[in-house]
Amino acid sequence: MTIKQALKFKNKLVQELNDLTKRLHSNNSVLEGNERSYSSKETLAAVYKKIEEINIIKTQIHRANGPVYDKIFLMGELKSLVKGLKELDCTNGTAVDYYSRRSETPIIKNSEISIVERDNEVKFLESRIEQLQEELDQHNFTTTISGL
Repeated sequence: MTIKQALKFKNKLVQELNDLTKRLHSNNSVLEGNERSYSSKETLAAVYKKIEEINIIKTQIHRANGPVYDKIFLMGELKSLVKGLKELDCTNGTAVDYYSRRSETPIIKNSEISIVERDNEVKFLESRIEQLQEELDQHNFTTTISGL
């Protein structure tokens, strides 16, 4: 099984766990005289089994990803940076915001990084993230996990 297949399988197991948890919550306490659709004790046992399955596959994926963790971590940090840059105030000139409308004197701002520079930086970072994602996709597609 490749990492790509393992990730899909893990997601399927997580969805099954969510379904079992919902089943547990909806069937544990029923009105007296009503039939219980599923046994809560059996469902809880199935939850524990599913958690063990998820733990096994996540551990295998983790071990197989060792060689690319630098890329995984870098991509996460770059995504955070992009998010922050998109929120960066690049106002030059009179600021029109909540506080400036309440002030008698207009607020004048000067940004060191212009909107164009910010947008270019975001575009560059997004292309780097895309490149890293392609490398990770290749790793996930070609790397096999033994024992699954």
